[in-house]
Amino acid sequence: MNIEYEFEKLLKRVEKPARYTGGEVNEVQKDPGNCSLRFGFAFPDMYEIGMSYLGLQVLYSVLNERDGTYCERVFAPAPDMESLMRERGVPLFTLETKTPVRELDILGFTLQYELSYTNVLNMLSLAGIPVFAKDRGEGMPFVVGGGPCAFNPEPVAGIFDAFLIGDGEEAVVKLCGLYESWKASGEGKASFLEAACRTEGVYVPSFYEPCYLETGEIGGVKKLFDGAADRVKKSVLWDLNSTVPPEKCIVPLIETVHDRAVVETFRGCTRGCRFCQAGMIYRPVRERSSDSIIGSAERQLKATGHEELSLLSLSTSDHSEFEPLATRLMAMCKENNVSLSLPSLRLDSFSFKALGEIGGYKKSGLTFAPEAGTQRLRDVINKNITEESIFGSVSQAAELGWGTVKLYFMVGLPTETYEDLDGIAEIARRIMEACRKGRMKLTVSVSNFVPKAHTPFQWEAQDAYEDFVSKHDYLKEKLKIKGVSFSYHDSCMSVVEAALARGDRRVTAALVNAWEKGCRFDAWSEHFNYSLWKEAFEEAGVSMGYYASRKRKYDEALPWDVIDCLVSKEYLITENEKSKSAETTEDCRQGCRQCGINT
Repeated sequence: MNIEYEFEKLLKRVEKPARYTGGEVNEVQKDPGNCSLRFGFAFPDMYEIGMSYLGLQVLYSVLNERDGTYCERVFAPAPDMESLMRERGVPLFTLETKTPVRELDILGFTLQYELSYTNVLNMLSLAGIPVFAKDRGEGMPFVVGGGPCAFNPEPVAGIFDAFLIGDGEEAVVKLCGLYESWKASGEGKASFLEAACRTEGVYVPSFYEPCYLETGEIGGVKKLFDGAADRVKKSVLWDLNSTVPPEKCIVPLIETVHDRAVVETFRGCTRGCRFCQAGMIYRPVRERSSDSIIGSAERQLKATGHEELSLLSLSTSDHSEFEPLATRLMAMCKENNVSLSLPSLRLDSFSFKALGEIGGYKKSGLTFAPEAGTQRLRDVINKNITEESIFGSVSQAAELGWGTVKLYFMVGLPTETYEDLDGIAEIARRIMEACRKGRMKLTVSVSNFVPKAHTPFQWEAQDAYEDFVSKHDYLKEKLKIKGVSFSYHDSCMSVVEAALARGDRRVTAALVNAWEKGCRFDAWSEHFNYSLWKEAFEEAGVSMGYYASRKRKYDEALPWDVIDCLVSKEYLITENEKSKSAETTEDCRQGCRQCGINT
């Protein structure tokens, strides 16, 4: 088949054809014939979502800097394009060269969200690659997964040949080196996986077999290859300044979710919120120097022409030099007529000097995350901020001229009561009352608690669907306040997310059922179909509630125990126990809390 010819015909019949053309500014072009390793970076969602992900730009740059390696991009086609591709027999292809994905050497999926799993299956199917790793022969590419969801890889263990756990910059380069050596050896695929599993941060699921007790719980894991690690330690890029951030980032041809230049200021978090997976799995904190951040920002803006610059981290204002850094960046942005965005701000450490500086030029909305409505519940989750800091910060922001503020909260947290929900409404009411002279627009956004692996709350039960609905309805009435808008996350999606997030290999059958029933783009509310997911779990004989809403015991073997995020289970148990009495743990920057990461 002449893919280029068929591709041109398809473009005339789909929405947003630029999703599939490639050819953007700063796209890397190489001669595939001169490359010994063809790598496909696969993002299991549409182009405009994937192109907003900084990790894509980072690994795309890292891999294409390697001699002999060509990294190309692969995205999930929209439903209209998928339908035409299946109708015309056009396989999934790369953006850069329109090469069929099944002709690549390694296909690497980034797993950012559990509800993208059906898209992974669909992309493999469109590529003509068997869904299960055991069915892929010697001529098929290795399918590798990475990202935060890889810290519990078990629900998709049978789909992937291997997983990269942790930071990818160095690990993916090592994996490519192993592949080239293996390819030159002429040996079978098994020998590559045997070599790969000896590399820190690489998990090969086919070398492990879980054992189940009569109660349904996991009784342990049997190793099938002696060379595999008992527990797979995550890969850590210890010195962030040792790598150069991507500067010639690809500039999309169409509007994307985040159409701006992005510079990562630091990785990790010291706050220790007990619900937050990112705060645990990305430890320890590693900062980029201010000079490195400024230089990268300048060069990226010059290479891309973006009109907005955003700083990326889990808590932007926690950078040790945040105030002078923000001041220098604002001066640079003002000189170049570029706006500065500061997401992920912490109320108690927010620099009002920096806020005043950026407030005078191209203001954008401010986002804060109190997470809970009362001090008691904030202490339970270890969100070490007070009501005084919440009201004081928002009031000062309003005085400096910021008129749009979004507050993020979570419902369904352990020990939550309706008094805690009343607290959310009370915070909103007091903010609007304090800012009544201005034109403050306040958005209260509520997500649902989903227990995640490697957190102090990994043992906790999730609220039932009906409980979430009742709490949303309650808040909807309470937040009928002038100037306040209210939004909340779909409860059905949260239940499925929890089942996948804490699932084991038995969940795979339900996942495949859901995909076969037509589930696609489950992260999109307009595509998500809860009834199909319920049917999929029921037909697989798997209880969604068993994984989502069942409280775990401390001595119970967990599906993700084979993965070592370097934070000890003893520390997580201690934090869970402290939450029961609303006892807080201080920020790690004030002294080591013995989580295990520094040993």
